[in-house]
Amino acid sequence: MKRLIIIVAAALFGVSLFAAPAYAGNPHFVSASATQADASLTAEFKLAGLGNESQVHVVLTADAQCVNPGSNEPQAGNKQAVSAAGDFPVQNGKAEGSLTAVAVLQPPCSPPMTIRFTNIVLTDETSGVSKSLLLS
Repeated sequence: MKRLIIIVAAALFGVSLFAAPAYAGNPHFVSASATQADASLTAEFKLAGLGNESQVHVVLTADAQCVNPGSNEPQAGNKQAVSAAGDFPVQNGKAEGSLTAVAVLQPPCSPPMTIRFTNIVLTDETSGVSKSLLLS
């Protein structure tokens, strides 16, 4: 009887060494891009490897500022951080969507000045995955 218990215990121990987790995610951005239209910044994304999540909370952040036609950044106070956030459903371990942030600078950025977005980052706050973006 003692021998049977030792054999069963050894077998269970061996199985536990090679058992994989039931379902582990590997969150990552499959694709992500940012585009600008006047004072609006839009980021589109696709996330994968999300495991058992039912939804993800994604945040878009960026800095907006006025620049003159020579691409110089004036020392004026018309700079600001912008952001947008949303919850997106996960289906089969994947989520996709888009977020739009709008810059409302004071004083206004009037022609010939234009708004430039920098430091653009998408973050899946549910998993902690981030991706820096450039305007396309």
